[in-house]
Amino acid sequence: MNNYKIRRRILIVLLLSTICFIALIGRLCYINLSLSDFINKKAYEQWSRDIPINSGRGKIYDRNGKLIVGNKQSLTLVSINRQVKNKESTASLLASKLGCDYNKILAHLNKNVSVEIIKPEGRHIDIELASEIMKLDLEGIYLATDAVRYYPYIDSLGQTLGFTNIDNEGLTGLEYVYNDYLKENDGALKIYTDAKGNLMDNMVSYYSGATPGLDIYLTIDIEVTQILDAILKQIVLKYDPESIIAGVTNVKTGEVLAISQYPFYDIENYRNYDQEIYNRNFLVWKSFEPGSTFKICTYSAGLEENVFDFNSCIHCGGSRTIASSTIHCWKRSGHGGLNMLEVIQNSCNCGFMDIGSRLGVTKLMKYVKNYGFGTKTGIDLLGESTGILFNENYMGPVELATASFGQGNSVTPIQLMMCMGACVNGGNLMQPYVLKYCADQSGAIVYESESKVKRRVISEETSKKMRYALESVVAAGTGRNAYVNGYRVGAKTGTAQTVDENGHYSNSKYILSMLGAAPMNDPEVCVYLAIEAPKNTVQYAGVVVAPIMAEICEQILPELNIKQDYENAMEKQYRYYIDEKYYTVEDYIGLYKKTIVKKYDYNYLFLGSGDKVIDQSPAKGTKIKQGGTIILYLG
Repeated sequence: MNNYKIRRRILIVLLLSTICFIALIGRLCYINLSLSDFINKKAYEQWSRDIPINSGRGKIYDRNGKLIVGNKQSLTLVSINRQVKNKESTASLLASKLGCDYNKILAHLNKNVSVEIIKPEGRHIDIELASEIMKLDLEGIYLATDAVRYYPYIDSLGQTLGFTNIDNEGLTGLEYVYNDYLKENDGALKIYTDAKGNLMDNMVSYYSGATPGLDIYLTIDIEVTQILDAILKQIVLKYDPESIIAGVTNVKTGEVLAISQYPFYDIENYRNYDQEIYNRNFLVWKSFEPGSTFKICTYSAGLEENVFDFNSCIHCGGSRTIASSTIHCWKRSGHGGLNMLEVIQNSCNCGFMDIGSRLGVTKLMKYVKNYGFGTKTGIDLLGESTGILFNENYMGPVELATASFGQGNSVTPIQLMMCMGACVNGGNLMQPYVLKYCADQSGAIVYESESKVKRRVISEETSKKMRYALESVVAAGTGRNAYVNGYRVGAKTGTAQTVDENGHYSNSKYILSMLGAAPMNDPEVCVYLAIEAPKNTVQYAGVVVAPIMAEICEQILPELNIKQDYENAMEKQYRYYIDEKYYTVEDYIGLYKKTIVKKYDYNYLFLGSGDKVIDQSPAKGTKIKQGGTIILYLG
């Protein structure tokens, strides 16, 4: 080979080498200048081990800003498995401290993951236990800050609030419905290790902050709810019922102010209860034939359609024969002759069958549906039922008659409460709701609910008549045991047979209920109470439920700042030897002691020195029970 060919080959090799070198330099420059951020990010991701930090879900407050669900600090065990040198020994020590199975902990430590959260065994442990574990100085075992739900009112609102799972995700109730608002965004403590899990000394760990969830404020008043809870506990002790439902709503806005039900359950220990207890919010889930509380629908429809007035008269002989079927009034001996105001006062089934007949199927069912029966109310609670209505295409005279006084159709308590609200608030059917607003950590409102009128059902004039009629039920009718001195309460009682397993009406189990509203001059609240299968008592709502309704109203109405009105309230019709008698207190201020003569069956207690009355308790115009005492202050 001549020298020329040798030099040419050397030149080609040098040229190719130079091109490759330039290309390599160019590639290195491109990687360092253009791809450095991307490559560094990937490297950091491979090196980093994120130990999660939980700041806690958003808190839940009542309408007045009182905390009803909060968070308390807890800790969670986390393992970087490649740093754990002796997994068997570590698993044994952790299992003994956590009081769990050794094999479960070992399974966590053997996972081929960068970071393993030891759950459920090591999730949400208290500070004392965490301190004991840290004293063991176990390689690869870390503690992550965590939060667990805290309930100041442990046995209140269980089915309404719901609970979260071990990962702080809402499972039931409002925790589930508003999980997207309440859920937090976790932070992390980032540490850096090589492929073998060894800490990289030249890398600085840093903290990525967690973002708490939004706080939500409910329409619920926790003080009113506590009053209901206490009264329900008394009912349980006295009557040992199968279930109890109680609720309070604002008739003007649709806000739910209080919910209580029995059986109760402890939210923090929900695993100890059957799903039927913690998953069913009776106010919206339970569907049953309402009995006479449903009569407010029939009565208001009849008034609106002008098929009767208060002075119209009927005769109740104890039953009506309709299409060859005999349908009885609850009073088998009959009520005799009575006007239509007395029909609702006495809850006369014959009178309501007459109203239903005058309305006809089409008109009655139009009002039934306009009041919202047969459809969900749209309340922001889980598990709402629609109830079941007669198919009006197949309703004959018998179905029309029974539907008129509350048999045949199945409804929910919240539907009944919205119906009562429309009857007394001027005729508007409201949509019920529980969420008032959401706020961030600074208090800024992120979302706010608004009251919603679904439709007008009856006129203002008919609503005014309904207020008068319902107040008369309490003053002179079946609801007289719910009479509250000074408060204008209107209500309707209901005694409904339950259906047994064979599909027949039970002769021994009833749902005794009452639907009330107050004050009748300007209604603010609706109160509902239903007791299923109370024991050792007569099965009449007017006897069992009405006195409890009076107790509820006496306690919650002052709490809700509803004023007394002795002057305009209907006088209770006194039944000798049955009802407790009340007297109106006179004005004694300015009188001399020697001139005061006992005119009524109540007592005087004089306090202070002097001959002249300078103050008195109770004040003039209020009511005092027979045998009660008036305190007169002398000076």
